[in-house]
Amino acid sequence: MTQPIPKQSLTPLTENRRLNLHDVYICPVCRYGELSVLTLTESFACNFCRHIFTTNLNDQLLIMADSSQPMAWRWTGRNWKIAHQKDSELTAVLWLLGAALVIFPTLIVGLSAYIFPAEEGSYGAWLPKFWIGLTFVCHLSFVVWLLAENYQLPYYMVLKVKLREFLSRREERT
Repeated sequence: MTQPIPKQSLTPLTENRRLNLHDVYICPVCRYGELSVLTLTESFACNFCRHIFTTNLNDQLLIMADSSQPMAWRWTGRNWKIAHQKDSELTAVLWLLGAALVIFPTLIVGLSAYIFPAEEGSYGAWLPKFWIGLTFVCHLSFVVWLLAENYQLPYYMVLKVKLREFLSRREERT
């Protein structure tokens, strides 16, 4: 026998509603937790990723207050849309720097393997190619991690919070 669902939890998602301090919204960062108003403030906090947001109710804007990267989302009435960031020059610099951190070390290792090749058929002939691939993968993972931290990607945030919870449970057992 199924129990009836309470009416207040049936807020239709198709209904356009304005951003206000009395409703609960899905978090635009982790897309997992819920935003609710902090007591005695005009700010929201996520119950999952623990980010704090300030609001501009006139513009229907939510701004992340606890991040070095200025991030903002506009409420459309149904979901969040990323508001245009003013630091587009910084974004281009970050992407160029990230590409350089991946490409140049890999080129240096590849150039050294080209200048000083291993003898064909020798025991360690596979090592230069492996080292080039390892350099590329390590630097790429480092840059992806930095970009995920900078842009607060939703799946990364959920993974980060779940890992933190797992480690805290593990410490409590010992």
